[in-house]
Amino acid sequence: MIVTQDFMLANGLSLKNRIVKAATSETMGDRTGNPAIALFNLYQKLAEGGTGLIISGNVMVDRSARGEFGNVVIDQDSNLELLKRWAKSVENHGSHFLLQLNHPGRQAPKTLNPRPVAPSAIAMTGPNAFAFNPPRALELVEIKAIVQKFAQAAELVEAAGFSGVEIHAAHGYLLNQFLSPAVNQRHDQYGGSLTNRMRIVIEIYEAIRARTKSNFTVAIKLNAADFTPNGFTAEESLKVMQELAKRGIDLIEISGGSYENPKMMGNGQGATFIEYARIAKQTVETPIIVTGGFRTEEGIETALSSGDTDLIGIARPLILQPELPKKLMNGKMQPVKINHFSTGWSWLDHRVGSLIGLAYYEQQMARLTAGKPISQPRSAWPILIKAVKEQGLQALIPRRG
Repeated sequence: MIVTQDFMLANGLSLKNRIVKAATSETMGDRTGNPAIALFNLYQKLAEGGTGLIISGNVMVDRSARGEFGNVVIDQDSNLELLKRWAKSVENHGSHFLLQLNHPGRQAPKTLNPRPVAPSAIAMTGPNAFAFNPPRALELVEIKAIVQKFAQAAELVEAAGFSGVEIHAAHGYLLNQFLSPAVNQRHDQYGGSLTNRMRIVIEIYEAIRARTKSNFTVAIKLNAADFTPNGFTAEESLKVMQELAKRGIDLIEISGGSYENPKMMGNGQGATFIEYARIAKQTVETPIIVTGGFRTEEGIETALSSGDTDLIGIARPLILQPELPKKLMNGKMQPVKINHFSTGWSWLDHRVGSLIGLAYYEQQMARLTAGKPISQPRSAWPILIKAVKEQGLQALIPRRG
């Protein structure tokens, strides 16, 4: 099987198989933004399961701009020794570990940031807009500072012993906001043309390269499209890929959507972005990761054998079955069933259904770190009650999965 084969990046990083643990929000940082012991245990379990490449959940580059409570933050005040312990949690199992670096921009919940920033002062719309305050437009000097925050974080990630970073430029977060003409209506060098709108992404990539070694892996997560009116398009995404590929980006992960249209949540009906990846593979030589919708050995192997993607990103199934890669390597993988929990009230499910899903997987990660079996409640109520008991009303604020 192709999935069992190793894969080497251009920078020399050798992956033992084609499975990638895609970013999943853990909310296991401590009150100071450092990784808690639970994170070490979680990633050790994931590495023990046989995953070739592991990507963390959101790691923020700015303490004043967090996407959710429990985010790890990496800056000059971070505890390097704790970061080193996190990096070492996977080293005995042949896995490589990337930290996903992010800035939420206007997608910073109002419970965390009363005045978020964005390329332009354009408020969120859609069913989740109630959770976010209107942003103010960033000043030029602030944009330059954010570029350096990403670069400084990457430098610390390398010093801690991780294999690399993934720049999060998808899902409606700050860098995706710059890319989207619906959100970015600036009239300076960071707005207008696609060249200008992608400028911050290119500057961050180049700043990271300037402060890290050549064998340090730099990946990016990009939307295939925003799926919103006048947003970032598939054609524009391909052009951004081409510019990054010319500069030597090591990996490109394809996703899509935002809180205004959360395509990234997927529907479990297949590899959501595989058709777009097929086009991307004809456009760039950079290795591609497709994440979302892979539930069977057949689906994984078909995607790889077709050449539409180089690596398979899996998130929720790995939480339910951390040993899934080993089962896959031994030909013993069974189709993974992703449960969708209901309160029994359709109007409430419509309002908080995705939040219940996020809470469920966060709770299962906590059980995993404590050595407890995965729970399978019959309805959404135990999940929702536990989330509110532990987090208060913050549990009802829309967050990324």
